[in-house]
Amino acid sequence: MTAAPSRPTVSPRPLAGPEQGNCRSDDDRDLPSRTDALAAALSEMVGGPVGRRALIGRTRLFTPLRVMFVIALALLALGWSTKAACLQTTGSGPPSQRVANWDNQRAYYELCYSDTVPLYGAELLSQGKFPYKSSWLELDSAGRPQTQYDGSPAVRHMEYPVLTGVYQYVAMSLAKTYTLVAVATGWPLLNGVAEVVMFFNIAAFGLALAWLATVWAAAMLAGRRIWDAALVAGSPILIFQAFTNFDALATALATGGMLAWARRRPVLAGVLLGLGVSAKLYPILLLLPLVLLGIRTGRMGAVGRTAAVTALTWLVVNLPVLLLYPRGWSEFFRLNTRRAADMDSLYNVVTSFTGWRGFDPGLGFWQPPLLLNAVVAVLFLSACAGVAYIAFTAPRRPRVAQLAFLVVAAFLLTNKVWSPQFSLWLVPLAVLALPHRRILLAWMTIDALVWVPRMLYLFGEQKMGLPEQWFTATVLVRDVAVLVLVGLVIRQIYRPDSDLVRRRGVDDPAGGVFDRAPDAFPDHWPQRLRPARTFDPEETDDARRDSPVPA
Repeated sequence: MTAAPSRPTVSPRPLAGPEQGNCRSDDDRDLPSRTDALAAALSEMVGGPVGRRALIGRTRLFTPLRVMFVIALALLALGWSTKAACLQTTGSGPPSQRVANWDNQRAYYELCYSDTVPLYGAELLSQGKFPYKSSWLELDSAGRPQTQYDGSPAVRHMEYPVLTGVYQYVAMSLAKTYTLVAVATGWPLLNGVAEVVMFFNIAAFGLALAWLATVWAAAMLAGRRIWDAALVAGSPILIFQAFTNFDALATALATGGMLAWARRRPVLAGVLLGLGVSAKLYPILLLLPLVLLGIRTGRMGAVGRTAAVTALTWLVVNLPVLLLYPRGWSEFFRLNTRRAADMDSLYNVVTSFTGWRGFDPGLGFWQPPLLLNAVVAVLFLSACAGVAYIAFTAPRRPRVAQLAFLVVAAFLLTNKVWSPQFSLWLVPLAVLALPHRRILLAWMTIDALVWVPRMLYLFGEQKMGLPEQWFTATVLVRDVAVLVLVGLVIRQIYRPDSDLVRRRGVDDPAGGVFDRAPDAFPDHWPQRLRPARTFDPEETDDARRDSPVPA
């Protein structure tokens, strides 16, 4: 009896290529259900961690990005539902004469406040006026015109940058079109919804699309750790802040600009960042990390192009309004100059617990707090100097997302204004800078819950709301949580072997021209602003294999 021929241990022919529909697996992708304790626990709801023999990256329907879009849509729907109590129509007549029911300050005790609804009337959008061209007089609680500190009338204009103001104007135009259709058709269903409610819904639809764009850009920036962006899609901050204001527009443009930079398209990056600055000022902060890393790597050419195109794009968007309505265009800058310390700022926290009267007590109406403005500027510039020192002296060049997070976090912590929706700025940056899911989720939950005592404090303690210290205490906890993230990012920068992103030989997925670039300081660069010790890859795990780590 002859022995059966043995089976070959290797394929007798080369494996089929992609054109033959092979079943190769994307084994390089990070798999959170295997490497992250939190993701592994959550995966039990859908059958447990991915199997060892699973083919990764072959599914046609539930790709990671599509799953994240579903998560984001669920959170955005929940975010809209938290505003729904403030979207109940009351009154009679056509939609333009009906209003949203905000009686008895329900926006506070129902936790459904959104700037969008009151701004529709306050900024004359309800009258079809073009932002920046129209103006109005600020009124006191008795309805009388206010006079500012220098004796002149308190004249107000649209307070937002140009792109955000135009976005509101477009949403208003669509809401007015809805009213025309409702009146022309006479359908009770259409006439039963107030025009301001439709304005909110239209604006919210665009903001939801903007956040989906933010999720997409963050997922592309995450590289092999694409599932990190699931926290951008499922951030608890979305529940209360997605539709509180219009910041999702700037967040989408800023994250898109980072993605364009990562793909080595500096001109497109400049266009997107310029549009972002035209919607909200903060995207301009993202240029600082590029400049710092450009100095360290000697690759300032691409940085210069991005900065120049950013400025040119901002000018193209702003120049028509600046020339036609200079007074209305400059309102955003005047408002930020004359604002006192906001209730969510660290300065107000100190005032709340100590009784301190602030840097500029006894100011008149709209009188700029010059000392406070100077303190804010000095603190922020000092923080930027600290970020620059970190960027230059770290043993290995920091990643773009790490420095971007540090700069934006420093701006928010030192600024005199931290409106609740500003926290959206940090979400994609924090996820890309520090992909530790449990830590990020803890911070996001704390930040989201600040909204509850804030609303109940505004409702009034005499109406069974909360005392001020309940609110300011949660603000302090939120700020401490952000400081913890800052500390962890700095620790990670100085200990690059602990950076989860840089495993398996990855350098900087968002780095663009900086990715894998060696240090190339200018010859005249001082030694004290250079790394004390050059990073040696041999000191880390050569295999750089994924292993279970605390998240």
